[in-house]
Amino acid sequence: MIIKTIDYQNGDTQLEGYLAYHDTGKPKPAVLVSHDWSGRRELACKGAERAADMGYVGFAVDMYGKGIFGADGDAEKNSALMAPFVQDRALLRRRINAALHAVRQLPQVDATKIAAMGYCFGGMCVLELARSGADVKGVISIHGIFAPGNVANESITAKVLCLHGHDDPMVPPEQVLAFETEMTQAGVDWQVHVYGGTMHAFTNPKANNPSFGTVYKEVAANRAYRSIADFLGEVFA
Repeated sequence: MIIKTIDYQNGDTQLEGYLAYHDTGKPKPAVLVSHDWSGRRELACKGAERAADMGYVGFAVDMYGKGIFGADGDAEKNSALMAPFVQDRALLRRRINAALHAVRQLPQVDATKIAAMGYCFGGMCVLELARSGADVKGVISIHGIFAPGNVANESITAKVLCLHGHDDPMVPPEQVLAFETEMTQAGVDWQVHVYGGTMHAFTNPKANNPSFGTVYKEVAANRAYRSIADFLGEVFA
């Protein structure tokens, strides 16, 4: 596997993505991987490597800026990093679309076949990518936040898959229903897979805080990754 870091820009903000792929000498579909609230760290980079092992180009995007990271268990710092994007969805959309633009320019990538997936905060990011009307084949929210911001949606062309823990305290059932209604009214090809007895951050092996609502669950993670493989196979067919 070839691993590289890729510098790119959003306005005056320097960003650093993490590229993973197996070199076959021809362009491949690409999967953007958007990180959780702690920044472009191990979970997102492993996600990019997982995409590479599936035969795609994986690109872990950088939402915060080069060298800016939170830390496991530091809710105050992570929340402060994430908050500007939660509050300003136009900024979030510009930042995630900057990653899409950067990936489109890479010689390893088939620019006509790009999808995106994201963990937790990253799930919100890829849903906003779809809401921005970006020309991507599909987006996958992995224990992501569904609630929209105050920016109007463009025409959503991407297929949407959400992988959600039923006991996620950050995304209560009424938010799930509101999201499903939003997607239906927009005419989106959408799916929501709900895992019983499962909390937030269920694919993250480092998540072990029941009182905060973040707990790794291996069986749900395995089911989620099978669904991801099926979905990407479908949208890139």
